Amino acid sequence: MGELKKLVEEGKIKYIGLSEASASTVRRAHAVHPITAVQLEWSLWSRDVEAEIVPTCRELGIGIVACSPLGRGFLSSGPNLVQTIEEGDARKHMPRFQPENLEHNKKLFERVNEIAAKKQCSPAQLALAWVHHQGDDVCPIPGTTKIENFNQNVGALSVKLTPDEMSELEAIASAGAVKGARYARVKGNIVTYEQANTPPLSSWKAAA
Repeated sequence: MGELKKLVEEGKIKYIGLSEASASTVRRAHAVHPITAVQLEWSLWSRDVEAEIVPTCRELGIGIVACSPLGRGFLSSGPNLVQTIEEGDARKHMPRFQPENLEHNKKLFERVNEIAAKKQCSPAQLALAWVHHQGDDVCPIPGTTKIENFNQNVGALSVKLTPDEMSELEAIASAGAVKGARYARVKGNIVTYEQANTPPLSSWKAAA
């Protein structure tokens, strides 16, 4: 952070952002130089960040970039997505897409799909709308490689949710609604904020 702060002061970069940072890491980094945004996974499929990281960002006035707002495609296609995942796709090995968890997880999609039908929108649009409604400080970034999906995502901006509808969705996506970790815990896999908390500076050792 000290080096990034120098780059800002030298005019080489304008802003600093973090990704998959824990609440304590965000605080420590922000104390060195203001953090503009924190990227984190946030959706009806992943709500653990609401416990500490989101409140910390809001306390410090940091923007939130919500990645995977469609649950890596699950909130768009449901369990049928597994049938289309190709070899080499990281989702092939993610715990939430494994048979032992998928049967449970499909219930979340079915409930979201039911509400979407009543709202006359797609389940993906409903899921995106839920993230949009979290606040003006939240910017969801759904990934897409097809123009029709892009247009569908833009359409989510027109989906308006009432407080009761927000509460209903949150009740559906409460604790226990999703089984399985976000990533398989194997060597070389993606590290999340849960495994990447920056150790105290006092524990660092200078190179010999």
